[in-house]
Amino acid sequence: MDWKTHYEQALTYTEFLQRYGTDEHRRRWQAVYDKVRVPADQREMLAGFPRQLYLLCLSGTWCGDCVRESPILQRIAEESPVIELRFLDRDANPEVRDALAINNGHRIPVVVFLSEDYAECARYGERTLATYRKIATERLGAACPTGIVPPGEDYMDEIVADWLREMERVQLMLRLSPRLRELHGD
Repeated sequence: MDWKTHYEQALTYTEFLQRYGTDEHRRRWQAVYDKVRVPADQREMLAGFPRQLYLLCLSGTWCGDCVRESPILQRIAEESPVIELRFLDRDANPEVRDALAINNGHRIPVVVFLSEDYAECARYGERTLATYRKIATERLGAACPTGIVPPGEDYMDEIVADWLREMERVQLMLRLSPRLRELHGD
């Protein structure tokens, strides 16, 4: 897959919402964005990342999982001078959609982590571990989900932590890469 070309054609967070979202979609994404908090120690970590990291997120403005996850990604990207985030619409990009199928399904959001030269480093999505744990508790346990109450702060914090751990993991991969260490002389 030519990730560089797809990344260059992708849209920023705001452009993506403007092109593909309705006013209601934008309102929902904003409501989540306003709740996202990146802890101070994690902001410091993100600000200190030395390696360029491109995030390409396959998403949909209408998708509930994307409404929850994408604003988190935007907040995290804002905290680092080396993380750049772009979005592709799942339905407008069938080649990427098919390449990123999970469990034979076209699930979103899926993020492709790319190095400074657009080499694929990782894929992450469509739901974080915190979300799968919550869904499993609701569907497999005694709880009965109503869908009426939005995710609480603890749950949101857990999702943010899941994404932050993956960002750190990929950044350490890039930092320890013999290829990139040779390139940067470190």
